[in-house]
Amino acid sequence: MAGESERPRIKLKNVELGAEDVLRDYRVAAQSRQASLIGRREVMSGKAKFGIFGDGKEVAQLAWARAVRPGDFRSGYYRDQTFMFALHQAEIREYFAQLYAHADVEFDPMSAGRSMNAHFATRSLDSEGDWLDLTAMHNSASDISPTGGQMPRLLGLAYASRLYRELPELAAVGRKFSDGGNEVAWGTIGNATCAEGVFWEALNAIAVLQSPAVISIWDDGYGISVPNEHQLAKDDLSEMLEGFRRRPGSERGYDLYRVRGWDYPALVETYLEASANARRDHVPAIVHVVELTQPQGHSTSGSHERYKSRDRLAWEREFDCLLKMRQWIANQGIAEPSELDGIDDEARQTVEKIREEAWESFQEPIRRERSELVELIEQLEAVSAHGQELHRTWEGLFEKTTVLRRDLAAAAHEALLVTRFEDAPARRELLSWWTRQQALGDERYGSHLYSESHRSALLVEEVQPQYDDEAPLVNGFEVLRACFDDMLSRDPRVVAFGEDVGRLGGVNQTYRGLQEEYGPLRVSDTGIREATILGQAIGLAMRGLRPIAEIQYLDYLLYALQIMSDDLSTLHWRTRGGQKAPVIVSTRGHRLEGTWHAGSPMAGIINLVRGMHVLVPRDMTRAAGFYNTLLDSDEPGLVVEVLNGYRLKEPMPSNIGAMRMPLGVPDVLREGVDVTVVTYGACCRIAMSAAERLEELGVSTEVIDVQSLLPLDLGCRIGESVQKTGRVVFLDEDVPGGTTAYLMQDVMERQHGYYWLDSEPRTVTAKAHRTAYGTDGDFWSKPNVEHVVAAVYGLMNELDPLAFPQYLAE
Repeated sequence: MAGESERPRIKLKNVELGAEDVLRDYRVAAQSRQASLIGRREVMSGKAKFGIFGDGKEVAQLAWARAVRPGDFRSGYYRDQTFMFALHQAEIREYFAQLYAHADVEFDPMSAGRSMNAHFATRSLDSEGDWLDLTAMHNSASDISPTGGQMPRLLGLAYASRLYRELPELAAVGRKFSDGGNEVAWGTIGNATCAEGVFWEALNAIAVLQSPAVISIWDDGYGISVPNEHQLAKDDLSEMLEGFRRRPGSERGYDLYRVRGWDYPALVETYLEASANARRDHVPAIVHVVELTQPQGHSTSGSHERYKSRDRLAWEREFDCLLKMRQWIANQGIAEPSELDGIDDEARQTVEKIREEAWESFQEPIRRERSELVELIEQLEAVSAHGQELHRTWEGLFEKTTVLRRDLAAAAHEALLVTRFEDAPARRELLSWWTRQQALGDERYGSHLYSESHRSALLVEEVQPQYDDEAPLVNGFEVLRACFDDMLSRDPRVVAFGEDVGRLGGVNQTYRGLQEEYGPLRVSDTGIREATILGQAIGLAMRGLRPIAEIQYLDYLLYALQIMSDDLSTLHWRTRGGQKAPVIVSTRGHRLEGTWHAGSPMAGIINLVRGMHVLVPRDMTRAAGFYNTLLDSDEPGLVVEVLNGYRLKEPMPSNIGAMRMPLGVPDVLREGVDVTVVTYGACCRIAMSAAERLEELGVSTEVIDVQSLLPLDLGCRIGESVQKTGRVVFLDEDVPGGTTAYLMQDVMERQHGYYWLDSEPRTVTAKAHRTAYGTDGDFWSKPNVEHVVAAVYGLMNELDPLAFPQYLAE
């Protein structure tokens, strides 16, 4: 073996590599390959549920890692393990802990067992939920499985660098988040996912915003079993991307690179050049990495021998990137094949040892819990009439080579079930054990859906609006405009953007004149691209900014709903409090006539975005209060403004910047004793008008505005009203079985409203079809005053037919 001083140094275009640098890279690649091979074996042996690995992409990721600097952010996907190992953003022991679903953040800091393997993340927050210094570390946004879902947030992660560089007011507040905007955001995506619309949308938006993103496309020619010819209009993705190439003298567009995934020196040169240009000039780049292989196929769900030809499989063996790197190392005289064999053997032994330690760390605490449970069941067995059944129950736990807490829970449940008529002290101890374990399980898998920090939105103190004696009556949009003006002036981190938000000031004028006042980087127009408007906000928020992302209409939110559901709303939960993105999403809906813009898909939204707050203010004053509350918090929230409320008159609060609306606190708009009507948003005016008419008919109606759907009525105020009236009607504009069903379930089950009912609960909703155009279409499509009057009056008819005779046909 040659001494280190005798080994050659490799001179490349942008860097000179020492032999030890190269061998260190090869060692990382060899260990990563072993992690993939051994990981697959663990799945096939039954120790893990599923495996997806980064084998075949090792060499390209070594080169990529050389170009990354502290403060940079990765927004990638589940093939990036070698990159994560190279920069110690993830350790191999953590990789196996995640494979085994070890639900302990100390062992799996990426997800605490909540995400399947190879879903990487770094922790941006300390144990109190406060930001760490992101400029001092390599950062990785938490991965998600929906293909292409990492692309929208990449836009925001990159665009943040531009804002930190170009907005001097951010210098004082951005020290933990940026070094003068010199960070690069790195995206990775597979070739097949480049067929997704969200990929092209993000690509376009990054170029429009001239943001320093470098996107790697790992191209192994397939998407599971489907080759590129069935994925893309042209077999060669580079040819399709040519239209994005930056022309000489132009500031807009991409620097495009094409490089073979097994060519180590060319990869190093390419990534260093792309990084330098992006970092210096904020020019985005695409690195199309071709001729990659996938030695074990897509995942443990199947074998690639089923769909790849013999010739293709032979080519993949010949052009395996590790084999090619070995050949290059030997040809350069850096190391002999025998030395590389030694590195391979060492990698296999090292990874096996780490795997054993990770498995033992995962199993050992569960075995302790098993012993504790078995002892309790044995004690119960000794005094129970069901001793034989209990003996079989605990004995079965020792027959399992792999023991899971789910097995323990099933055994404890069975023991408690068969002894349900007994009341021995041993049974009470077992029941106590069960209760503790259920609470621990809820914490392991359910914590951090919402913020648990001192900046939780639920901890923001209420400040009611105040009014001067001569408070002017203004249009509702003017209240919001004053609110946004105050937010932008008091917090330099606030940026607002959306379709028509900038120059026009918003289609409803809520940002009128604010772009002129604060500049086009703080109040910005965007293209028609809802998914990446939301992604832009996610990435900005993950880098310490406070974005307000406007989605012009509620039904347009559907374009962004996948990103909102799979990324934004789950981020804090899936990292167990390790990352956050306090995005404020602003939209508007309800009551406009016509098939579109009149929709109310609230049930779909609230059931898909658990982890966000969903706020439905009835007027713009309450909307302003919610915006202020969200800005004081560290959580994402959606505010749905009432579309027909912008020209309605409201008094202007004198404390527009100070008022705060509490979350989960309903507002009783009208006291009553006969029937409770529960509603929100635009339907509040309908309910109040109906209540006035019902009062003339002798019916006292209590009207409650829930104000926020997530969270909903934390203090059970609606239940108190139902206890008083004994009757309840749930009113909204969603489809039958939509949000009214959600409201009813909460009031009947959690608030025990069923106990107080004297009549069946009723709902008044829109029809199952969309809203037809015109006033008549609205009447026969959505609830109006007459429908509410009929529903409430019908309940009173059941109570006293003589006092309230039926006036409509059954």
